[in-house]
Amino acid sequence: MNSDTLLVLQKELTCSICMNYFIDPVTLDCGHSFCRSCLWLYWEGSPSPVCCPHCKQVLERSDFKTNIPLGTLASLGRQTRADSINSSEEQICVAHDAAKLVFCDVERNLLCGHCPDSLEHMLHNHRPTQWAAEEYREELRKRMGSLWNMIQEMQNNVKIEASKAESLEEYMAFRKVMIRAEYQKIHQFLYEEERLHLDMIEGETKEIFHQLEESKIRMTRQTESLREMFRELLDMFHKPDVKMLQDLGTVLERTELVRNQKPQPVNPDLTSWCCNGLLDLLNKFRVDNVLSDGTISICMSLSEDVRGVLFGNDHPSMSREPQRVRSFATWGTHTFTSGRHYWEVDVPHNLSWILGVCKDIILRDTDFIIDFEEASFLFSLKLSDHYYLSTNRPLLVHHVKMPVGKIGVFLDYEKGIVSFHDAGNGSLICSLASSSFSSPLKPFLCFEAS
Repeated sequence: MNSDTLLVLQKELTCSICMNYFIDPVTLDCGHSFCRSCLWLYWEGSPSPVCCPHCKQVLERSDFKTNIPLGTLASLGRQTRADSINSSEEQICVAHDAAKLVFCDVERNLLCGHCPDSLEHMLHNHRPTQWAAEEYREELRKRMGSLWNMIQEMQNNVKIEASKAESLEEYMAFRKVMIRAEYQKIHQFLYEEERLHLDMIEGETKEIFHQLEESKIRMTRQTESLREMFRELLDMFHKPDVKMLQDLGTVLERTELVRNQKPQPVNPDLTSWCCNGLLDLLNKFRVDNVLSDGTISICMSLSEDVRGVLFGNDHPSMSREPQRVRSFATWGTHTFTSGRHYWEVDVPHNLSWILGVCKDIILRDTDFIIDFEEASFLFSLKLSDHYYLSTNRPLLVHHVKMPVGKIGVFLDYEKGIVSFHDAGNGSLICSLASSSFSSPLKPFLCFEAS
């Protein structure tokens, strides 16, 4: 093969981004080929849709399969290059005065052809440097893929932490309104305690904001560390065999160290504050045995907004049609049309549930149909192994810890207020206000089938 033909062949096996032989090459719809890792770095942070780095053609997708024949040719090209480089960069074994052309898998160092016969190395596994280099390049490629996935995960986690801060800011303002309204039920002498409570919420919220900000910084730094490690592996991939194998052990150890330093997300839950005397006040309106003892298997019809909070607006199985959820339920033995009433309910732990009052309940065979559009309820929501409390009016996640034990429900029919309380410590969970109630209200509790 003449030199001009060889140069053309080398050019066809070279990535135009990194100017090295292809690593895990992919061929785009436009016909141009690049290293997969080079495309990752090129497209990172670029607005959609992505385009070809060479011809700028817009691509409808970014996930392409490996071009196996091109990758095989690039590997052969690397080995041909390695022959010429190694011939000029041979290392000489001091003991045998011979070129080091063998790699020891156990000690991860270079040996000459006589060293494997010595007592020190005879029990070890040995291979030609080119074979060992290609195998470890494959290991480097896999680790680069793993690091890139972790980079994407960290970037997504940064966005999630930022969204938590936004949610917390909105919730903090809403919670202040609830707390002020709740303290209006209590006598004037509790005013100082109300101010203390609000100050505590303010201070604790600032601390959680600080924790979320630090969490975002840690995740951003971890992302940068992963990216630096990725680039270092990429640079090492293109080093000559001898240089790459000499530095291999240290780089692999640092790769594992970076991969294991994964920051944990923050759960922005506020401390529950006991409202002194509130339970005593509510117990004046206590009603016992509000819910029936029996339960039935039901199908609940959920509105689109409620399902968006329960399951997430981007949930893959969430359709625009009315959705029915298989659950169990117990309903009220009382129907309220006026006055103030308070009752306590044992809710299941480590299960999703919905507790509140609704306009009407229709029993049809085994179906339990609730008009959620005219209901006020609190429900538990599991997100990433953490349970949150949420409401339908407004649709909002409440950043307070899940109560242990009973939950108290207070209904002020004339004022259109339904509030929920931790019956164990007397703290407010949330207070829901409506313009007014005009229809009979029936209590209910629904929970998922375990």
